[in-house]
Amino acid sequence: MASGVQVADEVCRIFYDMKVRKCSTPEEIKKRKKAVIFCLSADKKCIIVEEGKEILVGDVGVTITDPFKHFVGMLPEKDCRYALYDASFETKESRKEELMFFLWAPELAPLKSKMIYASSKDAIKKKFQGIKHECQANGPEDLNRACIAEKLVLLVILYINMPPKKHWHAQGCPTQESAMQIQPGEFSSLTGFLRLGPKNPANKHSR
Repeated sequence: MASGVQVADEVCRIFYDMKVRKCSTPEEIKKRKKAVIFCLSADKKCIIVEEGKEILVGDVGVTITDPFKHFVGMLPEKDCRYALYDASFETKESRKEELMFFLWAPELAPLKSKMIYASSKDAIKKKFQGIKHECQANGPEDLNRACIAEKLVLLVILYINMPPKKHWHAQGCPTQESAMQIQPGEFSSLTGFLRLGPKNPANKHSR
């Protein structure tokens, strides 16, 4: 059932800017949003941008080492939110980016909040034309890299938003060269970063 809430123009503008990656100068790219969180206004009549809840591309590797972990940490434990996240990942062929839409509805959120966010989802999604990937998360366990990889429907991923290479050794991340390939559906997590590999590397045809 629709809630009748409106969507602020700023929300639509941010979505457009994240979706359409224009040719930009290095400084303009740094100001591009990597992630942004939206909430209902105080009167529950409009979906707005939550103040201070964003990650800029220029923050990654400078003030924020792990953007996905930081994004998850920005979500409230006891209330609902909507969010956009620009997921970066690499396949064997190339580096890719996909925009993802999230509905965050944690178990500890009030029932009334869950109901209004669920009923208002269509209002914001209608403004987000072209979004191919959607994730409803009810807790941190729904926001690990393996779950997100499955949402992206990828067969081979080396990593999703791992920190810059200069931080890999300090955080125990596998090198790209040592990361194994994966068979569809076989996901494993290593030191908080998505690492994908066959269960039996010696026999890639095993099931």
